[in-house]
Amino acid sequence: MENKNYERIFNMPFAGVYPHYIAKAEKKGRTQEEVHAIIFWLTGYDERSLLKILENKTDFRTFFAEAPQINPKVSLIKGVICGYRVEEIEDELMRNIRYLDKLIDELAKGKKMEKILRTE
Repeated sequence: MENKNYERIFNMPFAGVYPHYIAKAEKKGRTQEEVHAIIFWLTGYDERSLLKILENKTDFRTFFAEAPQINPKVSLIKGVICGYRVEEIEDELMRNIRYLDKLIDELAKGKKMEKILRTE
């Protein structure tokens, strides 16, 4: 992905993409609670802070910059999303965004939560 496209994505409100995460999961029989569990695992946010992010239309740059703690197990997330190997994306913010995309993708593909959250 070209770096010039990064800024557009970084400035996109998380609230603009969030409904797509939920829809993708629910279309495959998964739940909003599971999507939240993934977001919380990855970022350290909780329900209250996530609601504030959605209400404030916080952009992706701020969403990840202010995340309480990016999970130390993110390096275990491997594979291709949007045509790119997530572990090879050099820009840290873009890599974090793609990690979230990858985890939601795994959820929609029916993976068990223990595997998605790298607890197995």
